[in-house]
Amino acid sequence: MEKLIQITSGRGPLECQWVVAKVLKHFLQEAKDNNIDYEIIHRENGDENLTLKSVTLLLQSKNLNEFLSTWLGSICWIGKSTFRKLNKRSNWFIGIFELEGLEKINFNEKDIQFQTTRSQGSGGQNVNKVNTAVRATHIPTGQSVFVQDSRSQLENKKLSIERLKAKVLEQNIIQLQKRMQETWNNHLNVQRGNPIRTFSGTDFKKSYEDKSFKKQRSQLKNELKNYNNDLN
Repeated sequence: MEKLIQITSGRGPLECQWVVAKVLKHFLQEAKDNNIDYEIIHRENGDENLTLKSVTLLLQSKNLNEFLSTWLGSICWIGKSTFRKLNKRSNWFIGIFELEGLEKINFNEKDIQFQTTRSQGSGGQNVNKVNTAVRATHIPTGQSVFVQDSRSQLENKKLSIERLKAKVLEQNIIQLQKRMQETWNNHLNVQRGNPIRTFSGTDFKKSYEDKSFKKQRSQLKNELKNYNNDLN
């Protein structure tokens, strides 16, 4: 049995995006503990580091229904936000839902059109004098990829099939997510007062990227100093 599951903040604020990332860790750990195979199919990063607007998972197991019965619905995280210290709100809701009604695309290699060409380098210079690069197009959807990783046309063809299949599946899921968005918002409004699970914590923190390169400069100075000492 396999199911597509979406963990999403919907139209919630930054705090809800933080909750999605936190809940995802709990969800994956519990799935692992229950011997459930999972694959992250698509993710939409949040507005701050270490936050997520949504993530879509493909789950595979014989006991999915029992596991998901304790997760599907709205999730409440109780905590004081430090993104906005003056905000008095402490209950933040996200949703976990099964993506149903997916029109699965029967990906068949017979539906792929291949076109070979010379690999191109920087400045338009030819890397090879033979046609090793491959452009693969999925005729039913119009999706295409261009691969020139290898000097072997056969290897590039294999890579193009893998990447095209992943691209077609991802686009299919994105379309489904758009159709599910309005339904999700209505669903969340109904269940907001009755969450399936509740978590708590007060460590809402922004993750700043250090772009000053102070650590790198200090490390280089120490290495240079040690090098000079070795010469003396």
